[in-house]
Amino acid sequence: MSNQFRNAPGRRPALQAGDSLVIQIATEVISKSSREQPADAVLREALRSRRLPTPEQQWEISRAVFNYFRWFGWLERERPLPGQIKYAMELAQGFAERPQSFSDEKLVERCVPDWVHEQMEVSPAWVRAIQSEPKLWLRARHGQGGALVVKLGAAKLEKDLLPDVVIYKGEEDLFRRAEFHAGEFEIQDLASQAVGWLCAPQPGETWWDACAGGGGKMLHLSDLMENKGLIWASDRAEWRLKNLKRRAARAKVFNFRSALWDGDAKLPTKTKFDGVLVDAPCSGVGTWQRNPHARWTTTLQDVQELAQSQKQILGNVAASVKPGGKLIYSVCTLTQAETNEVVKTFSEAHGEFEPLSLPELKFAKDKSRALPPPHGFGATSTSAAAKTIWPQDCGGNGMFIAGWRRKP
Repeated sequence: MSNQFRNAPGRRPALQAGDSLVIQIATEVISKSSREQPADAVLREALRSRRLPTPEQQWEISRAVFNYFRWFGWLERERPLPGQIKYAMELAQGFAERPQSFSDEKLVERCVPDWVHEQMEVSPAWVRAIQSEPKLWLRARHGQGGALVVKLGAAKLEKDLLPDVVIYKGEEDLFRRAEFHAGEFEIQDLASQAVGWLCAPQPGETWWDACAGGGGKMLHLSDLMENKGLIWASDRAEWRLKNLKRRAARAKVFNFRSALWDGDAKLPTKTKFDGVLVDAPCSGVGTWQRNPHARWTTTLQDVQELAQSQKQILGNVAASVKPGGKLIYSVCTLTQAETNEVVKTFSEAHGEFEPLSLPELKFAKDKSRALPPPHGFGATSTSAAAKTIWPQDCGGNGMFIAGWRRKP
């Protein structure tokens, strides 16, 4: 699904009476969506398999689907699904025009599942942020942000947040732009870009992106390293690594090697690294603005199981960090179990590491205990520098980043 369908600004105030096709396809997508079949994947396939009259209809179908899940907690499920979709669109429009007409109490109560309150601070500011439609963030090649804005139009350079970060406000499908195919920019959330800057890799160094996924952060590391040195990129899914190779070729990134690795103690290489990035698989709570369906399919058990996996991965990669080298842990989630508790466990088990002083971010809290303990937890502290990026502060995803340096 092209970026315009998920991120384009509103073109009409709400669905019109003649939009029966939009409602019909949105109903089909929602009916097929489940934990095993995420809504964005079902939507992508539905749009691919149909020839729709206009891109606008494709965008409105996407908007209908995501707003249904964004306002899911407000809907009467006994009503026919098409009626629920229309009501969700009305709620979205009302929130966009009159946000203060929605009380903090109701938003906090209805917009996220109950278990979340046990794992993090569910503040009205956070909920209001994830109820808004997401912005479209781009990462220009290092030093080329201003030039990219001129080429794209309908874009703004946000250099006060991070270098070369751009917000795109137009309606064009950016995947079709010549600049995209020339590797001049990536579609990458602001918080994700912050991880690369906090890693601060230097040209000529050797790094390992241990959970590379789609490769966005690996590409950023390479850009910051001026395509010099070496990056190992590993993931447990071969298809992701194949996509990463295609993406790297388009971006003209060549200083990397890829390897399958499922996070266990048998490492893909004996190389010792100047830096290791563990952007670990997580519950994705920080992405709930962009991916509202996940709010209702993610469970507390998922969080607990993922936290154990995150601890295991960190422990397994620790020996690969050179003396004096960096270990960076990042997750696009905000739960206590996957942030402070993971950091606390690693720090207590690995005295050979010390806290790493991370560069300042204007939109992140700069303190070692970035999240308050939820009800039922004792006070916790972390022994590594950590930052929490909140959607309401930056306009992007939520993210938690912690760092250590291996003692000489």
